[in-house]
Amino acid sequence: MNKNEKWLEWAIELQSLAQAGLFYGKDPFDMERYERIRAIAAEMISYKTEIPEEKVKNLFCNEIGYQTPKLDTRAAIFRDGRILLVKENNGTWSLPGGWVDVQVSVMENVIKEVKEEAGLDVTADLVIAVQDREKHNLPVYAYRVCKIFVLCSVVGGAFEPNIETVESRYFGIDELPALAEEKNNEEQVRMCFEAYHAENWKTLID
Repeated sequence: MNKNEKWLEWAIELQSLAQAGLFYGKDPFDMERYERIRAIAAEMISYKTEIPEEKVKNLFCNEIGYQTPKLDTRAAIFRDGRILLVKENNGTWSLPGGWVDVQVSVMENVIKEVKEEAGLDVTADLVIAVQDREKHNLPVYAYRVCKIFVLCSVVGGAFEPNIETVESRYFGIDELPALAEEKNNEEQVRMCFEAYHAENWKTLID
């Protein structure tokens, strides 16, 4: 994080401290103070990013307990040496994936997201990488994200347009379309190609 984004680091730390205080605190006056600190952190994010304060609070202040990163899964699916990408409503392309729902495991989420976004039935075969999103993707988020890339194999299904994606297509490594950089960039897609071609891939961990 560069010097110009130091304010975001402070806001994230304030939110984390306030969330822990709300979870572990007992004194009602302290609880009020923690609530106010959390609100200030959300106000800082809203003021600097021009994102509506209510939306910031929904993303930033809706959890309880000790602050931990969110989980995001991305599936790498290959056919004839080309990788599957799905086209988002905004015209950019991404590996099928999304937030891990609370009621499913990482593997179950990978399979579910591929079915929802690409219409395919897959098996989750290999964890390619576990990444700290902040070290790889822009823009910087107000919360930390742990991204898990998984190599998958297709066992059935076919694409159908849905509320999240409008198309799916396989691309060669040198013909990648405009990517949804906040979700997956060229470096990450190339990493998936490397894992696909490797004889004994070792999971990369940030």
